[in-house]
Amino acid sequence: MLVTYLAKRLVQLIAVTFLISVIVFLLVHLLPGDPSVTILGANDTPQNRLILLHQLGLNKPLVAQYATWLGQVLHGSLGQSYLTHQQVSQIIAQGAPVDLELIVLSQIIAFAVAIPLALVASRRSNRPVDRMATTTTFGLLALPPFVLAPILVAIFAVGLGWFPATGTVPISQNLATNLHDMILPAVALSFGSIALYYRLLRSDLIATLQEDFITSARAKGLHPRRVMLRHALRPSTFSLLAAAGVNIGSLLAGAFIVESLFAINGVGLALINAVEQRDYLVVQGIALVVALVYVIIQFIVDFIFTVVDPRVARG
Repeated sequence: MLVTYLAKRLVQLIAVTFLISVIVFLLVHLLPGDPSVTILGANDTPQNRLILLHQLGLNKPLVAQYATWLGQVLHGSLGQSYLTHQQVSQIIAQGAPVDLELIVLSQIIAFAVAIPLALVASRRSNRPVDRMATTTTFGLLALPPFVLAPILVAIFAVGLGWFPATGTVPISQNLATNLHDMILPAVALSFGSIALYYRLLRSDLIATLQEDFITSARAKGLHPRRVMLRHALRPSTFSLLAAAGVNIGSLLAGAFIVESLFAINGVGLALINAVEQRDYLVVQGIALVVALVYVIIQFIVDFIFTVVDPRVARG
């Protein structure tokens, strides 16, 4: 049953990957502007433009262009920047660790805040602590990172001077300084996750605490903290894990926005700069890689769910 389910999911993964490649290829071709104008600059003449289109293969039919591009992608080549002549794969390799660090730090902060808060609120549901936490997290859901980031910068960077407003020191140069510089961007990215994880876990914990096995554990005289941590928390985390997997897409988009606001040299900032400069191959390569990463992560999350709860595969 599990093998059949995974085989079907793998076929779906291949089909979705093919559709993503087609959409990304066509999307870039629908962008306004002429890449030859950007590349040639002052040397933009009809003759030079024809030569350049021939070199880039843009004078071929669209299907032939896609086949050529896909073949290069399958061989690990995403092309190079028109402006800097840097390989797109190199741009992604340089920026990806920054995005990964930002997302991981934001999720560490989110879980560190949401789980204890949900544990406390669910034990005292409909009391002042629960009402205050629920109201606050509801407000956080309405505030996207591009609104929260300037507020955090104004308070903690400009006002208090605790953190830098923009830029970070690379982790290879100084780990402690890098972590210090990344705190403010990570916090800005974590607020939405905190609200989502808290509300899901609180709801599931309240439902779990009404189950018969919890009543039996309490009847045995177990300490309330032991009942909560050993018996109620684990079966209540399924929705939390599902939300964390689905939330990857929002985190990637949020990380790109945060990187732009804090001038952090990650993939997001490279993508925004490429869009502004009409550097088409960079936009195409980054969009393709980000989409594939998201799809693969969802496949891995689905696999984890089938291991944790076999009912997913049976369903």
